[in-house]
Amino acid sequence: MKRRSSGILMHISSLPGPYGIGDFGKGAYDFVDFLECASQKEWQILPLGITGFGDSPYQNFSVFAGNPYFIDLEEFFQKGYLNKEDIALHPLGDNPERVDYGLLYKNKTALLRIAYKRAKKEINRELEAFYEKEKTWLRDFALFMAIKKAHNDVSWLKWPQEYRNINSRAVLDFERENQDEIYFHIFVQYFFFKQWKALKNYANKKNIRIIGDIPIYVAEDSADLWRHHGLFKVDENLYPLTVAGCPPDAYSETGQLWGNPVYDWEAMERDGYTWWIDRIRASFEMYDMVRIDHFRGFEAYWEVKYGSSDAVNGKWTKGPGYKFFERIKEELGELPIIAEDLGFLTDEVYELIGKTGFPGMKVLQFAFESGAESEHLPHNYTRNCVVYTGTHDNNTIIGWVKKAGKRELLFARDYLKLSFEEGFNWGFIRGAFSSTADTCIIPMQDYLGLGDEARMNTPSTLGNNWVWRMKEDALTDELAERIAKLTRIYSR
Repeated sequence: MKRRSSGILMHISSLPGPYGIGDFGKGAYDFVDFLECASQKEWQILPLGITGFGDSPYQNFSVFAGNPYFIDLEEFFQKGYLNKEDIALHPLGDNPERVDYGLLYKNKTALLRIAYKRAKKEINRELEAFYEKEKTWLRDFALFMAIKKAHNDVSWLKWPQEYRNINSRAVLDFERENQDEIYFHIFVQYFFFKQWKALKNYANKKNIRIIGDIPIYVAEDSADLWRHHGLFKVDENLYPLTVAGCPPDAYSETGQLWGNPVYDWEAMERDGYTWWIDRIRASFEMYDMVRIDHFRGFEAYWEVKYGSSDAVNGKWTKGPGYKFFERIKEELGELPIIAEDLGFLTDEVYELIGKTGFPGMKVLQFAFESGAESEHLPHNYTRNCVVYTGTHDNNTIIGWVKKAGKRELLFARDYLKLSFEEGFNWGFIRGAFSSTADTCIIPMQDYLGLGDEARMNTPSTLGNNWVWRMKEDALTDELAERIAKLTRIYSR
C-alpha cells in the first residue's frame, strides 16, 4: 500500500528574496525548513525552464536548460564576481510581491554577463567539464541563444536562411567565431544546475521530495525545434504545419490556442522515442517525481492549422498511446509520474491512464459544478490520485468563493461543512487532506488565505500572469503547526 502524503505547490519565482524574483537563495532554503516544520513530504514546483515572450514556465527556449532568473546572486557576491554597486546600476525591482519580468530580462542578464566576465578565467576548467557532461543538449542550446542574441532576440524562424539549419556552414562558422558568447550561456547553465542540485539535496536530506513538471510540448521559438525539426510536423521552410491547443468548451467559445508545434509521432517512433527518453531521464536527474502536463495529448491531441487566430477549427489526432510509455518503461524502468488528466477526457484517455498506473489529478474547485457524480468530489476518488484545492491555472480558493455561482457555493458549503470560523480556504484544505487520495498538494496561496490578486495564471491571457510573490513574513510558526496538525490527524 502506498503511503499517504501531503505537500505544497509553490513555484521558485514566488519565493521571497531581495533580487526581484524568487531564486535558489535563502528564501528557498527557508521554505524547505518550513516544509519540514509543517511535516510536509513534497514540494511541487512549476517548470524550471528558461522563459521567453509571455513569461510562461510552459514556453521555454529549451526543455533541458534552466532559467537564469533563479540563480542566487549571493554566491556571486561571495566569490567577488559581483558587488553592490553592480546591483545599484542594474535594479531588479522594488516590489516584493510582484515580479517585473521586463526589468529582469534587461538587468539580471546584464549582471550575469558582468559576473561571467570576472569569473570565466577562474572557473574555465569547471565550465569545460560541465560542457563535456551536458553537451548533448548544451551545445545546441548555447549556440541557439548566441545566434538569437546576434539577431536581436527574434524567433529563429525569422533568422536569415543560412542560420536556420544547425548543420550549415554559416552556423559552424558562427560557433567558431563566437566562443565567448556561447560560453556565457554555458556559464549560466553551470551555476543554475549547481545551485539547483544543492537546494534539492538539502530538501532530500530533510525527507522532502521535489515534484517537477514536464510540459508536453516545446515552444516554437526553441532550440528543440531548431535542432530536432525532423521530429515535428513542419513544412519545407521549417514552419509548423499545425499547432497545439484545446477545443472550445464551457470556459471558452474559441478554445485555447497554445501555439506549440506538434510532434510527428511516427518519426519519433522510428527513432525509438530517443528525444523523449533523454528528456525524461534529464527530468528525473532534477526531480524526485514529475507531473506530465496535458497527459491526454498522448492519447489524442487537438491540432490547429498554423496561423489560425483561435482554436475553433481544429481536429483530434491520435497520439502514440501506451506503446510510448512501454518504451519509456523499457528504457528507464518504473517512474513516479503524475498524469495531468484535466480537461476533455474520453474513455480512451481513462484507459491509457489505467494502463500506465500513473495517479491522475483531482481538483476540488471543479467538484461542485456537476453534482454528486463529479469525479472531483472526494467520495468518488480512488486512492491512486493526487488531490489539489486548485492548480496554477485556477483561482485561489478565496478568489473562487467570491466568484462562484450560488448553486456551486451552497453545494461546497454543505459538502465540506464550510464555516467563517474555520475559514473557507481551510475547509477546502481539510476536504483535500481527509480524502482517500494517496497524495494531497495545496497551493501556498490557499494556506495564506489570499484572493485572486495572488492567482498564478489565467489560461489564454497575456499579462499579469506568473508574477505573484509571497511576503517575507508569511511563513509563521503558527501556520506550520496548523498544517502539521492536519497532517497528523489525517495520517499524511
